[in-house]
Amino acid sequence: MAHDQQKNDLTDSEENILTNRQGHLISDNQNTRTVGERGPTVLENYNFLEKITHFDRERIPERVVHARGAGAHGYFEAYGTIGDERASKYTRAKLFQEKGKITPTFVRFSTVTHGGNSPETLRDPRGFAIKFYTEDGNWDLVGNNLKIFFIRDPIKFPDLIHAFKPDPVTNRQDPNHIFDFISLTPEATHMITWLFSPWGIPASYRFMEGAGVNTYKMVNDDGVAHLVKYLFLPKQGLKFLTQAQAEEIQAKNFNHATQDLYEAIERGDYPEWEFCVQIMSDDEHPELDFDPLDPTKIWPAEQFPVLPVGRLVLDKNPRDYFAEVEQAAFGTGVLVDGLDFSDDKLLQGRTFSYSDTQRYRVGANYLQLPINKPKTRVATNQHGGQMDFVDGDKGSENPHINYEPSSIDGLKEAPKSRKDYTPHVEGQVMRKKISRTNDYQQAGDRYRSFEKWERDDLILNLVTQLKKCNPDIQERMIGHFTEADPEYGERVRSGLA
Repeated sequence: MAHDQQKNDLTDSEENILTNRQGHLISDNQNTRTVGERGPTVLENYNFLEKITHFDRERIPERVVHARGAGAHGYFEAYGTIGDERASKYTRAKLFQEKGKITPTFVRFSTVTHGGNSPETLRDPRGFAIKFYTEDGNWDLVGNNLKIFFIRDPIKFPDLIHAFKPDPVTNRQDPNHIFDFISLTPEATHMITWLFSPWGIPASYRFMEGAGVNTYKMVNDDGVAHLVKYLFLPKQGLKFLTQAQAEEIQAKNFNHATQDLYEAIERGDYPEWEFCVQIMSDDEHPELDFDPLDPTKIWPAEQFPVLPVGRLVLDKNPRDYFAEVEQAAFGTGVLVDGLDFSDDKLLQGRTFSYSDTQRYRVGANYLQLPINKPKTRVATNQHGGQMDFVDGDKGSENPHINYEPSSIDGLKEAPKSRKDYTPHVEGQVMRKKISRTNDYQQAGDRYRSFEKWERDDLILNLVTQLKKCNPDIQERMIGHFTEADPEYGERVRSGLA
């Protein structure tokens, strides 16, 4: 009764004020706390951590996102160079150093929004996640096929996915929700332009690009870092589906991409990608009209050339889908020596969230599963938890000692042989978006770069969905498209008339 009275005492406007689950008012739900506007993020992001850890646990046991997937084993073969330079100029990571060096890999492709048995013809970004089993332990690179993302701050990720997921009451995906969120998130204009073009439905996993999306760093022997973007270019070529083509396939086969990947490998037609990077000096680059750490942006190839570093080949299908594809667990924090993080806010949020999700979804000991276990020696004092099956062998000379430091034959720290990378960080801790947002330039560039049939398909797909949306949402979206390119906005407006 007291609770009901308290609720009745609230005005309509107060009832709509956002709080966290502790009842604390949320005055900024757009930006994480960072050192300066560009980051890095700080650990005391309580509202973000509460929000993302709850989001990570919203589904049991299927992945909240990327539930629909296919995978295959393969290898990475290094060229020993990055463009025309020795790889060692930029990174000391061992897998890149020698020409012809082979590193085993496992790749999982996926769609993002829909469930584990959903059609693979749906318009959705495609996940492109690679596990490199290097001699220094695992390196995971987790990205997508469209090179960019909808948002730049991780605190918005649960909201983004909720807008794209089915309505919690009707259990149906609702364009009104999708475009309501997008229309209030200007930085998403670039990604929407990609997604609603034919690029939004790859013909199959073999015929799409891959990208790390976030900005990372490479570090060399001298502890000098460079900013880096990772790209995978399919040697089979690029192929897409129009909406009509996708619907025709979906009427007969909702597993077409999984089937295509499996059958290609079985007949020896091994998919292959050129693994490339873009390199940039490790500074703020004030000469650019965008922030190089912004995951809603592409680095222009004419300014930052796409440099080949090796090739990725898939040549073996899984023997058991569940054990290998479903239980495969990736994380953006899984890096090896010579590779590092940038201050990209979205990357830092993903780095916490991904591993937290895997511990929840698969279990605390998910790294003991064969598909996730490194192919090099593991020696750790971590033990126990559900499904611990290492049989007490932690790699120590004395199994009684599960702590460090110890003088009784316990595990010891590895000697340092190379210079640490020690970036300088200084600034006020704040919640603030970056200054160089430039939300429309690259969206307009992308629209103008499309061929006529791609622009026509983009407009058709957008208009078809926006007709289901409220008039105010339509107007906001037209405004964003017009800012990107006047013709772009006018064609959408005319289609809705």
